[in-house]
Amino acid sequence: MLPGERMRATYEFQPVDRLPRGEFYIWDETMTRWKAEGLPDDWDAINELFHYDPPGKFGTGLGLGWCEPPFWPMFEDKLIEVQGDYELIQDVAGRICKNFRGRREGFMPIYLKHVASTRADWDAVKWRLDPGNQDRWKALAGQPTIQRQKADAVGGMVTQGLIGGYMYLRAMMGPEDLLLAVHDQPELIQSLMQAWLEIVDAGLAHVQAEIEIDEVFFAEDICYNHGLLISPQSVRGFLFPYYRQVLDNARARQSRFLHFQLDTDGDCRPAIPLYKEIGLTAMSPMEVASGCDVVEIAKEHPDLRIFGGIDKRVLAAGREAIDAHLEHILPFMVKRGGYYPMCDHGVPPDVSLENYLHYRERVCELDH
Repeated sequence: MLPGERMRATYEFQPVDRLPRGEFYIWDETMTRWKAEGLPDDWDAINELFHYDPPGKFGTGLGLGWCEPPFWPMFEDKLIEVQGDYELIQDVAGRICKNFRGRREGFMPIYLKHVASTRADWDAVKWRLDPGNQDRWKALAGQPTIQRQKADAVGGMVTQGLIGGYMYLRAMMGPEDLLLAVHDQPELIQSLMQAWLEIVDAGLAHVQAEIEIDEVFFAEDICYNHGLLISPQSVRGFLFPYYRQVLDNARARQSRFLHFQLDTDGDCRPAIPLYKEIGLTAMSPMEVASGCDVVEIAKEHPDLRIFGGIDKRVLAAGREAIDAHLEHILPFMVKRGGYYPMCDHGVPPDVSLENYLHYRERVCELDH
């Protein structure tokens, strides 16, 4: 099968020659370690070594945010001050952060200030989300059509990634101020979400004026290791009205079926039935350390497309642990379908190249 045909068949729970092959992502520090252990520099050679498929799903070319809001322009990423082993920076979302000096991966920074914790702050920054700024849309320059053509050439899919409402609010206000605002400033949250709706809907409208897409993919991160970070009541009250409007509008612009995938770390199990209320069809990356067993989730939700669920900690534990883990997951998921085996987050630097190569070889032995 062509890689796109394999991807589409996975989404449709149709027979495949084998599961799609790829990875969630790999830390830069991990790649540095692996290159010291003999990994080649050439990405074509790396893809072949790891048995990754060529792309079967393509982005539209339009950025609508991911972990950061889709500001236009973004804030300048700049160093403010060095404090011993730490540094204060302003990031592209305008947040003032305290990081380990010279490091950006593998830890949560301390966020000292966000851009929209108060009405005055929000009023000063919301122009960066103006959908009427035509310079934002010039970057498209026919890219959706090109990406649709690439996808069609391999029988594949086009996806539009975007920042979900919770991730957006957290980036704008901070997780603690967001929880307080649910009670103290609900009108501020509604104003922020109205701006989210307008920019996301406008972006999708620009893309769908050129092509039909196959998926909208929300970066949400609404869970931690004990479930949802905010209550289902708050999700339904502050997020879902805007999500429904975006999804209804996107579906109305085309005849092609539109998948809805959600990405969240942590224990996503309580989020699955909740987001199914608005048409969830796929979920990633299924963090094992938070209790996500893709076999059990697949049994409970036989219609859910599942991406991830390979425990990154097991990859550091050696061959026997890797074999046992994959033998628990892959035989069942191959038979069940609708599954893309990947790590449950980025591959960290405690995973040796030898262990990672063994993992990739075992996936290829068990994925069909």
